[in-house]
Amino acid sequence: MKWITRAHVHVDRVACPWLIKRFVDGQAEFLFVARSEVARTAEQEGAIPFDIPDTVLGHVDGRCSFESIMLQYGLKDPALVRMARIIHAADVEEDIDLDPLARGLEAIATGFSLRYPDDETNLAVQFEIYDALYAWCRLYPD
Repeated sequence: MKWITRAHVHVDRVACPWLIKRFVDGQAEFLFVARSEVARTAEQEGAIPFDIPDTVLGHVDGRCSFESIMLQYGLKDPALVRMARIIHAADVEEDIDLDPLARGLEAIATGFSLRYPDDETNLAVQFEIYDALYAWCRLYPD
């Protein structure tokens, strides 16, 4: 399946493809386009939009997109729930201090964006970070 979001990935737009690829759609293909092109391209390509305003897989009812995807696909793994708290805090500026790991994850995301401005490359290298974070969260889900 094709999935689509805004270009220039950051915390939630890296975490969501990781979550989708690892737990929802192992064959997922991701498209990154300008904000103004998401709706048209999604319709043209038959892609599922995420981390876009006014979509079910976006920021809804205080959730970040990662949390919305978990809810939509019934993902309840305690390690993913722990990751969601970190990702939410790192992604939602006013909640940055709700989790002690959030500022570090946000800093890592910023650094990777500077090193790898191409979204596909950025995802490829950052998936290792999210795999490691997931492994840690499996040890410390609370």
